[in-house]
Amino acid sequence: MPTALIIGASRGIGLELVRQYVVDGWRVIATARDDAGRDRIQALGAQCLRVDVANPISVSSFEWMLDGEKLDLALYVAGVIDHNAANTPPTKDAFDRVMHTNVMGAMMVIPQVAPMVEAADGVFACISSVMGSLQGTRSSDAALYRISKAALNMVVRTSQPEYPRLRMVAMHPGWVQTEMGGANATLTPEQAVTRMRQTLAHIKPEQAGQFLSYDGSTIAW
Repeated sequence: MPTALIIGASRGIGLELVRQYVVDGWRVIATARDDAGRDRIQALGAQCLRVDVANPISVSSFEWMLDGEKLDLALYVAGVIDHNAANTPPTKDAFDRVMHTNVMGAMMVIPQVAPMVEAADGVFACISSVMGSLQGTRSSDAALYRISKAALNMVVRTSQPEYPRLRMVAMHPGWVQTEMGGANATLTPEQAVTRMRQTLAHIKPEQAGQFLSYDGSTIAW
């Protein structure tokens, strides 16, 4: 039975990833930062670990919690957004909340988890966004979020050489009808996750370190 680790799975895309992988017969370990998220994950039949990736103390013992697991797939899904444009300076609280969750959390998790994925010759995907594409940026809306996702993409690029048997990618999930994406988004969580899973199942070694869309196409950095 393959094992998947889904980091940041209490709602939206993360919770749908849990649901689909459990239904498909995978053993799923997922993280949540509160009791409500834990209950939703466990109700789907997955094991839940209480981790807040924005809190260095909480995430520092993640490797110990996993206790030598071999992971066929790991996904860093945790993410938050700030909607202010570039002409509005971020508050310290907003900057810390977005950058700690979207960037620092990934930088702390990867060194602990990547060896477990590499041991299984697996795939590690960080959920990014096309809004983090430098070449594709034509708007200043959600500036802090865009900056954080561009930074997350660099986390993927700089991490990949450290784990040569690991296929690590940054992945844009599409515009999804979640609390973050809003009701007008073009994809339901079920549709987005179905396509993401198809792509993740066929990541080739030459795609390691790349920025991919949910449909497998390459996105410009």
